[in-house]
Amino acid sequence: MNEQWTELIFIVAAENVRKAEELAAACSQTGIYIEDYSDMEAMLPLVGAADYVDSALAQRDKSSAAIHIYLSAEESAEEAAAMISRLFEQAHIAFTLKSGSLPRTDWENDWKRQHKPHRVGEHLLLCPTWESCERSEGDILLTIDPGGAFGSGEDVTTTLCLRLLERHIKGGERVLDMGCGSGVLSVAALLLGAESALGVDIEKRVLTEAPANARLNNVGERFSVMHGNVLTDAKLSIALGGEFDLICANMVADVQLRMAMLYHAQLRAGGTLVLSGILAPRADELCSAMDSTGFTLIERLDDGEWSAFAYRK
Repeated sequence: MNEQWTELIFIVAAENVRKAEELAAACSQTGIYIEDYSDMEAMLPLVGAADYVDSALAQRDKSSAAIHIYLSAEESAEEAAAMISRLFEQAHIAFTLKSGSLPRTDWENDWKRQHKPHRVGEHLLLCPTWESCERSEGDILLTIDPGGAFGSGEDVTTTLCLRLLERHIKGGERVLDMGCGSGVLSVAALLLGAESALGVDIEKRVLTEAPANARLNNVGERFSVMHGNVLTDAKLSIALGGEFDLICANMVADVQLRMAMLYHAQLRAGGTLVLSGILAPRADELCSAMDSTGFTLIERLDDGEWSAFAYRK
């Protein structure tokens, strides 16, 4: 296949690479690759024989690390670069950005090796389609194929959202999943007992990929999806229908703040709003905005640099 992909490379100090990786992963729809040689000297005694380490590799710069992000021709490299750059700046992470193009190769299959079955909360067991999973009593198996859409369920922000869904889905809810990506949150909500779920995303690929994941989990007949931007398309906003029992959204703070009024309009009185993708330094700003919009905070979860919230209308 000769399709050209765009490669964004963010160079950061080695001590910031883990935080930077989390931020970049929250924006990446196709996975990321980290080039980090900072721990090589510490690893050499464990290797034992230095002959196993290429001399050129041993001489690599250990003070910095490179975060590689790959974007298809359908994705906007400018938007992705701007969003990640803004997150790095907010987290006070200095960086240098490079970009280039490369042919699409089997790297798409290589990243699959990094995705393994894992547990979330008390009952959810997430399993990629290419892995086999051993279930225990009480497990709720969620089979997921991220495809090109964001959402394998393994990133911190999605995990936080899934934990809150497990706590707040009681059964029979109508769910709205804003920025649904692969549909992992919608599918989880349905497996946890929600009656129906509607996913909405600005990426056109979700029209096929999210329903495919719903069908994989035998909840396809209870899931529907819409494509578009509810902030700029008034007809789409009206078409959502409103009176949802639960709304979930895993998006960066800037988008969540812009969506506050729409969340309030679409959620029924007494309904639950679950938000994730919020950097801890932006948490107070988000809480203030949601409070002024008419929401009441009922639960907050934190994991490293990220925060997630459950609100009641």
